[in-house]
Parts: sequence; structure tokens; C-alpha cells
Amino acid sequence: MKAIQMTEQGGPEVLRLVELPDPQPGPGQVLIRVESAAVNFSDVMRRRGDVYPVATPSPFVPGAEVAGTVVALGPGVDGPAVGTKVFGSVGADGSGGYAELALAYAPSVIPIPEGLDSDAAAGIVVSGLAATVILTELIGLGKGQSVFIPAAAGGVGQYAVQIAKLLGADTVIAGASTPAKRQIALDLGADHAIDYTQDDWPEEVRELTGGVGVDGALEMSGPARLAQTLRVLAPFGRLVVLGSVSGTTEGLDPAALAPLLYDPAPSQSLIGFNLGIWFEHRLPEAGKALHRLVGWVASGEVRTPATSPLPLAEAAEAHRLLETGRTTGKLILKP
Repeated sequence: MKAIQMTEQGGPEVLRLVELPDPQPGPGQVLIRVESAAVNFSDVMRRRGDVYPVATPSPFVPGAEVAGTVVALGPGVDGPAVGTKVFGSVGADGSGGYAELALAYAPSVIPIPEGLDSDAAAGIVVSGLAATVILTELIGLGKGQSVFIPAAAGGVGQYAVQIAKLLGADTVIAGASTPAKRQIALDLGADHAIDYTQDDWPEEVRELTGGVGVDGALEMSGPARLAQTLRVLAPFGRLVVLGSVSGTTEGLDPAALAPLLYDPAPSQSLIGFNLGIWFEHRLPEAGKALHRLVGWVASGEVRTPATSPLPLAEAAEAHRLLETGRTTGKLILKP
């Protein structure tokens, strides 16, 4: 089979198209002929060698989630049946998706709902489930509350804007870097969209909430942006950190945490999030959230982000686009 493989960590150029033996499903596994492989920022982080909770071996085939057709079942597996179109996470460690064939554990894949194409389905788990768990389980967002969502035109952001409104949020403030991206967020239901690349954006968020701040916020830029995001929290507010687009954990100012902990200690929470940890330690809750999300998608209450397909051979270009922030929605590789 054709696959994208890296034998060292570094820039996008380390991603190379190669021929590898076809994988064979082991106990509990299914083999999927990949139609669409989602490109996620976690793939970029592992390629670059960023701090990441799971080791990245060498050689390595990136890709944590795919959509395609089941072509073989491993020992002890009685479904999904061969020929079923499915989507879900692949590999034991979220890897192997950038390929013509990928292995997944049977409980990690779900039949694609009627009316949903493989490109849209491929991006549901990482982006959509992350947004669902963060808003429902970690922030506990509910009726009449407020939330700040950065990168609102990206995969996680687009899901989060819509889910926040479904949960009854009264004020959804989206952050995006260009007018076009801010319009995407507004079209999805955000009440306000601001340019969060400007230094005064926290003051703008506080103004939009009558000086109180938001009940929940997401942060994914990196430690250097953390202090700004903490400033937009209301008392009892919760800030969930879900990664570092900057690629570094340097730049965290301890002084920024002093008000949170000691002065005035307004009962706020700072939470680090990793979806893989939920699958490992809280699988029932993650599964429940995923089925809730799939129900929203199937009913049309949540629209999947627009997709931008690229040939599998252009994986390096897909990473370049994602790293430079020149994308909206989901990038999809097509074997």
C-alpha cells in the first residue's frame, strides 16, 4: 500500500510517500480501506517533535482518524461487517491514518450516518469530540452562560461554536484572525467575533460581557497567550488548554497565575485537556459524548466543517497550510 511515512522529526519535508506492506488485522481489529484521512494539529506536533503525551516511534505513519470501508475483520471481531462505511480513530496510539489501508480497534469506529460523506466524517472524532467533551464535561456550559472560542473557523472551533449554542449558551464570543474567518463563526451562530491577534482583545471580551468576563474559555495558542486568556474569565470561570499551536511550552509567566491562585483567587479553574487520555481513562464518558455528537450531526443540528481535500502525496503541503493558519475547516488527505 501507499502511505506517508517519516523516519525523523522535523519540518513538513520529512513526510514522504512510500510503499509499505499491507497491514493485517489482529485480535479485536478491523482493516479499513481509507477514503479520507483527517489532518489534525496533533499530527503536526508529533512530526515536529513537540511535547506530546504519547511517544512517536520511528519510522512513523501519522494520521489519527479516517473514514473508509471495512475490508477485513481480525480474530474475535463480528462487526462492523465487511463493506460497512465507517469513521473513527485508528492505531493503538492515534497513528497509521495517512495510508491506503489502516488498522483500527472495532470499538473505535462507527458506521457513517446516512447523508454524510467520507470527507466530513473523517474529521468528526478529534475535532468534534474534543469540542463536545470540553464544553459538556470540563466547562459544563449551560443555559445563559458565556464562552470564548479561539480559532473559531478551524475544526475544533467550528464545532465548539455550534455546540455552545445547542447547550444554551447566551453569549458565544469567537476569536479569529481575519474578517472572512470571523464571518464563518458568525454564520455558525456566534454572537460576536473579534480579532484575537490584537493586543487589546481581552478588554473587548470583557466589554462584550458587561465587564464580568466569560464562564468558559478555550486556549490553544501556547503559554505566551495564556495570561491574556485568563484575563477574560469571570469568577468561577473555567479555562481549558487543548494544545500549543506555537509548538513550545516556553514563555509561561508564573506571575500570570498569581491572581488565579492567590490574589484574588476568584475560584477559577485551569484545565489541561488531551482527548487520548479520555479514551484511555474515561472511555464510557468519551463514548457517550461521541454518540451525542453523532446524533447532532445526523439530525442536522451540528454542521460538519467544510473540508479541503488534497492527494495523499501532498501531506507535507497540508502540514504547511495548517501550521501557517491559512486554512478553515478540515484538511483531508485522499489516498
